Amino acid sequence: DALAAAEHTRGNLAGALIHTNHGAQYTSRAFADACRQAGVRQSMSAIGSSADNALAESSNATFKRETLQGRKTWPSKRETLLDAFGWLNRYNTRRRHSHLGQRSPIAYETALATTATTLAQAA
Repeated sequence: DALAAAEHTRGNLAGALIHTNHGAQYTSRAFADACRQAGVRQSMSAIGSSADNALAESSNATFKRETLQGRKTWPSKRETLLDAFGWLNRYNTRRRHSHLGQRSPIAYETALATTATTLAQAA
């Protein structure tokens, strides 16, 4: 579902790379076929590689720290989902990242897409 949503949102995933763990959903033939049809290349590291989890764990920790902020519960499942969606939206569209030159991920991607990719002619 997430792969289909990403394809719907971005229009085209050709050339994208998806890095996952070795969960059954990611090693299934159905997921491999969906990736192939979308033009997405699959990537998995060695089983049990903790280095692979570092980025995900860092992101999860940030999500927890910035959404929980002293809370222990939400009034409803809907409120929980809205808070999670709000955080993800902010993270991708407005929150600046030092690794991206103090730009949001969407601003960084937009700048890459509009950068000229032609080379000057050699002398």
